[in-house]
Amino acid sequence: MKVEMFYTPGCPECIAAHARLRTTAQKTVKNLEWRELNVLDELDYAVELGVLTLPSIAVDGKLVFTSMPTVAQLRTALIERSKGRE
Repeated sequence: MKVEMFYTPGCPECIAAHARLRTTAQKTVKNLEWRELNVLDELDYAVELGVLTLPSIAVDGKLVFTSMPTVAQLRTALIERSKGRE
């Protein structure tokens, strides 16, 4: 599973949440690929996914969160998407 977090440099909300959400995702899903994407460097890809607000999180190439999820919301979303993969 691939989780991509779009952020913009200087976003205090993004910086505070990166480590906490990454750790949660890594504990929830085996073989997780976690990417943190500066939207300024990945603008075309962000537009392709429909990212309109930051931070946003995509899972396996689909936009799942258009605002910062809580740890519990991210864990629940990852567990739901993991069902049937094992």
